[in-house]
Amino acid sequence: MASRSDDLFSGVGRLVVLVADPDAALAFYRDVLGFTVLHDRTAGGYRYLHIGVPGQDGTGLWLMPATSDRERDLIGRQCGGQPLLVLYTADLDRVGVRLREHGVRVWNERDDADSRSLHFADLYGNVIVVAQLLGG
Repeated sequence: MASRSDDLFSGVGRLVVLVADPDAALAFYRDVLGFTVLHDRTAGGYRYLHIGVPGQDGTGLWLMPATSDRERDLIGRQCGGQPLLVLYTADLDRVGVRLREHGVRVWNERDDADSRSLHFADLYGNVIVVAQLLGG
């Protein structure tokens, strides 16, 4: 949907994900999930590592290194145990196979009237839902 001139916002940019090791997080999201690097720059000693789903360059995740004790305590739990995000797919079976091939635990596989879905966790324990929408 196009942005209107009176809209306050034009879209969602980045969802911040606190991580202990940006390189390890990048390896998981890129090599296991197929995310691409949108932006990777270091300025003032701080790394800005943004990744996204291929074809969605405007929206993505900012893998932000936790720098304080409070932030480190939130790694993997910043959503209070609820899903961090929902990813859509055209082929849930393929996603499930790929995750299992990489040793990722998959649970809560569901077949509902309008979708199929599964849950998994990233290397820090953030819960991610993958959904395949059915029908039109």
